[in-house]
Amino acid sequence: MMTINQNVYKWFIVALTFSTFKEGFAFTPSVSKNQRCRKSHQLQYSAQHEDIFRAVHRKEHEMIAVKKEHTATTDSVRVAMGYAEQSIPKMRVAKALRRVYEDIDNKANPNARNTTQEEGEKEEKLKEIGMQEIGMRRGSFIVDIKRKSISQPGVNYCHYDDAGLVAEAMVRLGADVVFVNVDFAGYGGDITELKSAVRSVRKISDTAAVIMKDIVVDEIQLGLAKEAGADGVLLMASVLGPSLENFVNLATVIGLETIVECHTKEEIERAIYLVAQNIMVTNYDRVSGEYFPQQAIKLAGLFPGSGGPIITLAGGGIKTTDDMKKHLAVGYDGVVVGQAVMGSARAPEFIRAVRDRTLLPAELSHWGMDTEFDVDGNVILPEEEDINNFKP
Repeated sequence: MMTINQNVYKWFIVALTFSTFKEGFAFTPSVSKNQRCRKSHQLQYSAQHEDIFRAVHRKEHEMIAVKKEHTATTDSVRVAMGYAEQSIPKMRVAKALRRVYEDIDNKANPNARNTTQEEGEKEEKLKEIGMQEIGMRRGSFIVDIKRKSISQPGVNYCHYDDAGLVAEAMVRLGADVVFVNVDFAGYGGDITELKSAVRSVRKISDTAAVIMKDIVVDEIQLGLAKEAGADGVLLMASVLGPSLENFVNLATVIGLETIVECHTKEEIERAIYLVAQNIMVTNYDRVSGEYFPQQAIKLAGLFPGSGGPIITLAGGGIKTTDDMKKHLAVGYDGVVVGQAVMGSARAPEFIRAVRDRTLLPAELSHWGMDTEFDVDGNVILPEEEDINNFKP
């Protein structure tokens, strides 16, 4: 069973400076006192309630100003948007979500072992009956790095000065993918933190992926993500509506992977129709501003089985290990966790709860079996340790 390296764990704890903030922890400051005070004041100033309609309207106006800053044809953002990706895509996001680098039998792993003749014949037989891809799954852990959220106005989850430090800490602890929020008014981040996160993550890992999370309403935002070095971008189906196809296509052309966020059956069907490779089902309804804790679980049956072309994620209000296990058990390939990790020094335990076990094939996920298996496929006996009652 995978264990967190003690030196890494100590490094993580050192990186966290516990304070008297009600919201959680604070990362060690790396900017001046004046800068910290200014950022803190701005966060408080923008804490007023903002629903998705106001947020989209605000974002559209912000992008008008951004586009004026990037009008020259030689501008790096315009260049990033104007050139099609010619090389073979790295598919870093998809590979990280499927954890292919940890599976020596996965052909997508550059270090995959050669199969024997007997194994090859077995694969052919399974392929003939449509069961080639059925096998134990490995769940992935995605961290949503943010100071606050429009879903909980007026609440600051935690205080840190640089998302790059947070991203590095989470990847060292085992996170497969990190979301870096760049919408300041809604989530408390900006594009400079995305660049910092990319540098920090690349410094320690060539397999972990960095996703730009923003309220994307304009194509210029894809250029910003590409120019910043992000591996992919989050697209909200509820925000983009009929324009989703254009954004998915443009992102693919310029070499950005996409994660399409859906909440309803119709949005999922639309994303599948567009051949979106990565689909995240959120329990949060951005239109109404309400949480529906069982939404992702209820919609899990809309996706193909294990190993298919679509990678599925669940997120929105996942705060305990029980929540994570329930969503993974119904067939999702990974879970996206934000507040529960950002406001907690027990992040290593949350990450281990996902990564230290294998999952039944998605085809068997609706059988109601609650048996858990470790990374070697052995049954996990009930543990005394329980963090399910932990409340961030």
